[in-house]
Amino acid sequence: MAASNGGGGAPLVVFDFDKTIVDCDSDNWVVDALGATRRFDDLLQFLPWNTAIDAMMGELHAAGRTAEDVRACLRAAPLSPHVAAAVRASHARGCELRVLSDANAFFVGTVLAHHGLAAFFSGTDTNPAHIDAAGRLRIRPYHEFADPAAAGHGCTLPSCPPNMCKGKVMKRILREEEEEAAAAAGRRRRRAVVYLGDGRGDYCPSMKLGEGDYVMPRAGYPVCDLIAAAPPAAAVREWDGFEDQERVLLGIVDGEIARAAVAAAEEGEQEDGGAAAAPPAVSAVVLPPDCRAMPAALLPQAVRVPN
Repeated sequence: MAASNGGGGAPLVVFDFDKTIVDCDSDNWVVDALGATRRFDDLLQFLPWNTAIDAMMGELHAAGRTAEDVRACLRAAPLSPHVAAAVRASHARGCELRVLSDANAFFVGTVLAHHGLAAFFSGTDTNPAHIDAAGRLRIRPYHEFADPAAAGHGCTLPSCPPNMCKGKVMKRILREEEEEAAAAAGRRRRRAVVYLGDGRGDYCPSMKLGEGDYVMPRAGYPVCDLIAAAPPAAAVREWDGFEDQERVLLGIVDGEIARAAVAAAEEGEQEDGGAAAAPPAVSAVVLPPDCRAMPAALLPQAVRVPN
């Protein structure tokens, strides 16, 4: 079943994957589970992360590990019931859901399918992956960068890894939203976008959002520190743990739906010359405070996990 395309003011919700849907870095989870942690650390000494995980999958395949072994690891990756509840409830309220992740299509697809969540998402932007003719899992960069002829993503933010600028992807998503809003009769503006993430790579897409949108950084993680130093135009709503993620996200969704209902009622009243009844009162939605401001000198340096 395809995910909802939105309605009644329900926002578009875009999830990061690692440490936002699953409570781990999926690359590290698989490597650790298959006993290759030390070798992966060695590869990271001279290869970019995305290239290193592809090379690691090659070495594991050569050692007799199969794609099914990788799937088995991913099925055991921790995913909170509050995440599943938030996904299902947001979709039921009319939200469109997407994934924007620096993991890869094999990992993301395996986890979502295992937990029965894949049908709730309308699309995934992540590093492509496939199993080749020899049965070896291949993981490629979202933006090609190794070939000198490749354009790469062109972003100058140091928080974006070379293989994927989530900000560039977010700009495309927002452009599509604007085009859809312009083509839809009776829609004065695009729906709000909510972005959830935790890592340094989630800062760039957060900065592409504007007034009327929301960023949900995971408290205590690198993206929250970057946002505290230089916040986006979008409203910032921290979440601390997955129960809190569910509460904050559904609070935003319900608030957007309520505001859209009031706006529609007011518009109908104007069209009827003031004859329509006043819209019902709507309770205020209480949301968590923004990230605390933090001196730039205290911001974390580049971390091992870029997702």
